[in-house]
Amino acid sequence: MQGRITKEFVMRPYVFTTQLRRIIIMKKRLIAVLMCAVMITVLGAGCGSKKEDTKETSDTKKEYTEDELKDSMKGVKLKVGTTGLFGPFTYYDEDGKTLIGYDVDLLNDLQELLGFEIDGDLQAMDYSALTTSLAENKLDIGAAALCATDERKEVMDFSDIYCDSGQVVMVNKNDDKGIKNVDDLKDKKIAVEKGTASHTYASKNLTSATLEVHDTITTAYESLEQGKVDAVIQDGPGAYFYIKTTPDSNLEVVGDEFNQGQAPYCVAISKECKYYDEINAAVKVLIDNGTTDELYAKWCE
Repeated sequence: MQGRITKEFVMRPYVFTTQLRRIIIMKKRLIAVLMCAVMITVLGAGCGSKKEDTKETSDTKKEYTEDELKDSMKGVKLKVGTTGLFGPFTYYDEDGKTLIGYDVDLLNDLQELLGFEIDGDLQAMDYSALTTSLAENKLDIGAAALCATDERKEVMDFSDIYCDSGQVVMVNKNDDKGIKNVDDLKDKKIAVEKGTASHTYASKNLTSATLEVHDTITTAYESLEQGKVDAVIQDGPGAYFYIKTTPDSNLEVVGDEFNQGQAPYCVAISKECKYYDEINAAVKVLIDNGTTDELYAKWCE
């Protein structure tokens, strides 16, 4: 009938609107489900990648036998650093060109066991430059009587301890300042080498003293020889080596070693180095088979 509005016609807009609303709701739910799936996939992938890249902690270090380590890094090239400034661990021979010492021999033993090559030459630099190069991943490993301090552990990794040392006080025997041990260093002028365990100890424990910080231990010794400072704080092996190999020196060690056990020497390893497990395991092998004891007897006694 023309002009007549039936009930069916009136209901059609309502039905259409209801169906449209249902479709929209279903699409929203589908989008939400898809978004959740994407997020789970992304997060899952992220967790998997992180797990693969995470270096094993000291509690889960891989164990290797000496036979398994033999030539396990053959063909690998590593950038290796030392100082050449800290006898008897790393210093120059009489020709002024050849690096020798405990740590140089240790590096040779590691190289012989693992089979890696040194990329270029063994790089010698002062301690500050050495630790910076390791922290910035410009070197793969470093061996130079490096102490595994908490600060250094934040920016580089360390092998097991292969040698331990305390600090000693050195004075000029011709310039008596009444210094008999470390307790007498308060309010004194002390020379230390920058970035070393001795520097850290003096900064934290001798706050009333005046510190003269040197780039190398050699210039710290010279300052004490010339009477410009009252004392030098140095690792025990280095102090005794200097006195032993410098017959005309006026320096001597006073008191007992202190800070014992707080200056553990380790091989430093860049956090980006892929061969931490092999290098650390090789150090452990050299400790267990008596090689490090032989090196200590050769260079430090």
